[in-house]
Amino acid sequence: MKYFSVTVLNRGKRESHGLHAEDKKEATYLAKIKYSGVILKVIESSPPLEEQFKAFKESITKNFQKKKIKQDSLIASIRQMAVMTNAGISIHDTLHEISDSTQDKRLQEVLNKIAEDINAGLSMSQSVGNFRFELGNLTLAMIQLGERTGNMAEALYNLADMLEEIRRNFMKFKKAMAYPRNVMIAMAVAFTILISYVVPEFKAIFEQLNAELPLPTQILLMLESGINNYGGYVLATVVVLFISARFAINHYYSVRFKFHELLLKLMLIKTLIMYATLNRFMLVFSALVHAGIPIADSLEAAIDMIDNLPLKVKLQTVRGAVEKGNSLNQGLKDTGLFENMIIQMISAGESSGQLDAMMEKVTEYYKMKFDAIIDGLSEAIEPIILALIAAMVLLMALGIFLPMWDMGKAAKN
Repeated sequence: MKYFSVTVLNRGKRESHGLHAEDKKEATYLAKIKYSGVILKVIESSPPLEEQFKAFKESITKNFQKKKIKQDSLIASIRQMAVMTNAGISIHDTLHEISDSTQDKRLQEVLNKIAEDINAGLSMSQSVGNFRFELGNLTLAMIQLGERTGNMAEALYNLADMLEEIRRNFMKFKKAMAYPRNVMIAMAVAFTILISYVVPEFKAIFEQLNAELPLPTQILLMLESGINNYGGYVLATVVVLFISARFAINHYYSVRFKFHELLLKLMLIKTLIMYATLNRFMLVFSALVHAGIPIADSLEAAIDMIDNLPLKVKLQTVRGAVEKGNSLNQGLKDTGLFENMIIQMISAGESSGQLDAMMEKVTEYYKMKFDAIIDGLSEAIEPIILALIAAMVLLMALGIFLPMWDMGKAAKN
């Protein structure tokens, strides 16, 4: 959002005000609504120091103050909004009615603020744009679709269906990762307890040997010393690094881009992110194309909701190619993200004039691929977990029993 200085002539006196807007046209429109009098000029300028300090303070604390809306509450509210809108009830009254009935406090605040903005003359999409964090880019894209087509009820029905599909995919992923996560946590706790309480019992015995200890035993003693003497400092350092990394990723584009690039290089994760992103992209893109929205605008809305920045940058080239007059299938092919079969299907859809029907089939394909990856995720992770468990058990066994065997040999001799 840009900052604009507004000069107003009110009752013979000049007044200066400041406001934030996307462009000069929007700033002029907002100034006419907010301020009484004659608007003399609207110019883009730098915010005053107080405004800059306030924005800096908000940027630091926003991650701790903002709360995500529960997806179940959001989906239920959108379905209710679709029903009431289809019945001819105004958006303003609908928002207030849903706000009173929902149990989610943050959702109540958001809906009430959107209703106030609409009452002040803003469009619904303009107000929803201020709550991207809470509502998501997909919600904004579908509300913009409803405003463009003039059929907000259908757009809201489709939005609820897509959010439910995305939530189902998330729950599948969460369910698939539950077992590996619980095993890893149990392993970490058990290993820490063994290192902290079991190994020290043998440490005094090992020190009495006055002999060179085997490598596994040296590693155990080193870990024991590190955990018992520096465990608190290590834990505090890990927490600080985690918070710092999260802040940098959320607030600096270059850091977030590098982090997303790293994710795309990790085994298993890269495939999951790739198909999850393409599945969501195709889901939204096909819905917009089916609704009759121009391809360039549909691409823009679908790309805006993508979280992974490297993939987002690649897909943005598709929109540029389409705007230059190139075919959609060629733009998708140039990204290197899509299989040859998908390119051929989209090319056939463009040639036959049935692009929306072909896009639905492509969406179904990516949904099938994503489901297959989720179903096989636990099986793919299990060998890694077994290898880690084997390594930990082997280290503990060799570290404790090798010196014991040496002691037994020395006693026999």
